[in-house]
Amino acid sequence: MKKIGVLRFSGTNCDRDVFSWIQLKGFHPEYLWHLDQFAINDYEALILPGGFSFGDYLRSGALAARSPVMKSVKEFSKQGGPVLGICNGFQILCEAELLPGALVKNEGRRFIDDWVDLQCVGVSSRFASQVKGSIRLPIAHGDGRYYLPEKDLQALWDSGQVWFQYRNENPNGSVQGIAGVLSKNKNIAGLMPHPERAIADWMGGTDGWSFL
Repeated sequence: MKKIGVLRFSGTNCDRDVFSWIQLKGFHPEYLWHLDQFAINDYEALILPGGFSFGDYLRSGALAARSPVMKSVKEFSKQGGPVLGICNGFQILCEAELLPGALVKNEGRRFIDDWVDLQCVGVSSRFASQVKGSIRLPIAHGDGRYYLPEKDLQALWDSGQVWFQYRNENPNGSVQGIAGVLSKNKNIAGLMPHPERAIADWMGGTDGWSFL
């Protein structure tokens, strides 16, 4: 069985949650350290968990996106390998230009820790491919407002790269309520909400279970 790689940067703090989630789903997780590169053919998928990589110094995800391990991530994704970025992982993928747009300060300039309703509007080639309609997941971020210049938004929609939108309420002021996006060939996916924190009833919901 091939492995699912879980990237760890200095400041990553959701790595253990993601590791346990992968195990519960019956896959074989393995940590990948940010200073190392890896053999891309050893893995069937990669996940960049949430946290505060390098303390969010400069910009959230900016330093992590320039770590040595990202060379392997780019090679893996270029060959069509599935990559998922959650919260800070989403920020890193945007900073690495593997996903379009940027995550900036929340509109209210405060950290938000809450549950949100989401609408699935796009289909990833690997992650949450069976998720349809509306789901509910938790968020926890200070730099979660998705931004893309107005001139590029229509192309994002036309190419089916909008993955999730916030329903009912836009908690952070993201442009057009966008909560997650995909790469053009749909193998790279990123979202601000945390599916790994919604995989059991005691957590408050199970809508994140089917993301893997």
